[in-house]
Amino acid sequence: MRAAIRIFVVSGLCVLGSAPARGQQPEQSAQPPVRLVVVDPGHGGSQFGAVGPTGLREKDLVLNIALKLGAQLRLAGMRVVYTREKDVFLSLAERAEIANRARADLYVSLHANSSPDPAARGSETYFVSLEASDDDARRVAITENEVFRPEGAAADSGDIISRILGDLIRTDHMRGSADFAMAIQRELAQLPTPSRGVKQGPFFVLGGVNMAAVLLEVGFVSHGEDEQRFKTAQYQEMIARAITRGVMNVADERRKLRERVARETPQ
Repeated sequence: MRAAIRIFVVSGLCVLGSAPARGQQPEQSAQPPVRLVVVDPGHGGSQFGAVGPTGLREKDLVLNIALKLGAQLRLAGMRVVYTREKDVFLSLAERAEIANRARADLYVSLHANSSPDPAARGSETYFVSLEASDDDARRVAITENEVFRPEGAAADSGDIISRILGDLIRTDHMRGSADFAMAIQRELAQLPTPSRGVKQGPFFVLGGVNMAAVLLEVGFVSHGEDEQRFKTAQYQEMIARAITRGVMNVADERRKLRERVARETPQ
C-alpha cells in the first residue's frame, strides 16, 4: 500500500513527508548524527554562473568559500567531502553520486545570486519542494536548474521535477532539509547584508541526494558594494564560519533529540 503523505508545517513552510503508521509515534529521532558533510560549489568549468559588475564569477567565489567552509568544518570535528576542489564542471548525476556514495549526513550547495536590479542584495537559503514558495524562488530555481536541464525540456518542467523528486517526497529528508535551512539562515542573517529568509523551490541539484540538503545563495554578486566585499578572503571566511555554525547547530539539535527520545523510551 502506498504510504500516506503528511504535510508538516515548519515556520509557515509546508513540508511533505511520510506519515507514521497507525498507532506509531512520529520518529523524530530518525535524522542521523551529523558526521559527514558534502560541500558542493555550484557551476564550474565553462559554467561561470553569475558575473558581477567588475567580473567576479560565481563559480570562483563559491569554490573559495567551499574550501574555507571545508576547513572550518574539519576543525569542528566533521568529515568533509567536496564535489569539486578545482575549476571543473560536474553534472547533476555526478554531484548526487558523490554525496550518495559518501553516505553524507548533510549536503550544502553553494551559489551566489544575480539580479537586473543593482540594489538587490542579501542571503537566502533554499530547501527542495515541488512548488516554489514565491515568484523570486521560482526565478532562482529556474536559473540554477538551467545548468542541468535536459536538452529540449522546458526550464520549469513539472515532469522533470516530479521525476527527480518522486522518491524524496516519501522520505523524511524534506523535513530535515527545512530544519537545516533555517539553522543556516539564522547564522547567515548575522552577516552585514540583509537576510532574505528561508525559501523552497524545485531545485534539480537537491532532488537527487539522499540526505538533508540545502542550496545557499550567499548574496548578490550583481550588487556593486557586495561584489567588492565578496572578493576579500576575510568576508569569504565570515560566510564559511556562519555556515559552519549552522551545521554545528543542526548536529547539536539532533544529538539533544536522540538523548531525549532515549530517556523517554521505555526500557
